[in-house]
Amino acid sequence: MSLLHCNTKINQIMDFFQTSNHKNQFQHNKKRLTQDQVKLLERSFAFNKKLEPERKLLLAKQLAIPPRQVAIWYQNKRARWKTQSLELNYNAIQAKLESALAEKRRLEKDVERLRGELKRAHEVVLALNQQVQVFPPNPVICSVFDSSNCSDEGGVGSSSMQVQPHGDHEVKQLEELYACLIGMQ
Repeated sequence: MSLLHCNTKINQIMDFFQTSNHKNQFQHNKKRLTQDQVKLLERSFAFNKKLEPERKLLLAKQLAIPPRQVAIWYQNKRARWKTQSLELNYNAIQAKLESALAEKRRLEKDVERLRGELKRAHEVVLALNQQVQVFPPNPVICSVFDSSNCSDEGGVGSSSMQVQPHGDHEVKQLEELYACLIGMQ
């Protein structure tokens, strides 16, 4: 087959597809719906998102359109409705996520603040321990502990000046002192 013959055939085929008669063959007798028809379909869709065969025939008869057009309208409406539902769900989830992230940032700041307070409290306790070891007994600090640990006999730096809890009672007293120190901040 020659090149000229192929071009002729191609042109014939293209002309066939471009003719108005062929275009009209593929177009259906689909009419545009009126506002009243759309309103009735919208009300029906709001009542039931799924179209039952009996309902389709009833709507087609009421609207004076083919049942297939009712089915296609329902199918398109359901697709748009699902997309809108997904968008609404996405927006709600996005708002919850932003709220949770803001709460997380707030909690992280609180944790950092509390870590700072704990560090300062540890420093105060260490400083008080050093004072107890270096200076003569302080009646206020010694009153928290058992008086036998703070006697005047040992002098500065003696082991009797160091706070050494021996039992649960002494540990509890240290915890109370620690809690008081944190409350002073």
